[in-house]
Amino acid sequence: MIIGDANQPRAPARARLFLALWPGTRERASLLAYQQQCAWPRGSSPVKAERLHLTLHFIGAVERSRGPEIAAGLQLPVAAAGTFDAFELSLTRAEIWPRGLAVLRAPEVPDALQQLHADLGKALRALHLPVESRPLRPHVTLARRAAASLLPKEPPSLRWPIDSYVLVESTLGAGGGYRLWRRYGCGDG
Repeated sequence: MIIGDANQPRAPARARLFLALWPGTRERASLLAYQQQCAWPRGSSPVKAERLHLTLHFIGAVERSRGPEIAAGLQLPVAAAGTFDAFELSLTRAEIWPRGLAVLRAPEVPDALQQLHADLGKALRALHLPVESRPLRPHVTLARRAAASLLPKEPPSLRWPIDSYVLVESTLGAGGGYRLWRRYGCGDG
């Protein structure tokens, strides 16, 4: 019986997880088009297209063996008070935040997004996972180390229909990236 490929590195015992809104093809293209209009200074680090997302909750490192339990526990039941309804998110403000983060953010947090964030927080607590106490500031990070960046004068206008959220693993190291563990649709419960 083959347990694993000897040439493949073993997965770490812990996985770094987060919940996010993951852009579709059209939204990702719009984010990338706006990102490419920005003048990034030398030493800045624009986020790669496949890594653009909006974090809802950073979970952190958890035992990989808890993966199935966590994935199942983050499915919001449709019949419960925490029903996840589809909504639209407008990302129309480009800003440079402290520590050189260039972001595209929502000027207002839609009630449906606040509710989704709160319901996912409850689900995380029920799984005995950490929940950040700071308020939700919905944004997509466009670049890091970008304090001296020049953003286009014309504000972006991205209208993003939200009908799902994802559980994602962040892998570290030279080949690091993101691996989608599960997508949750608004009608999946």
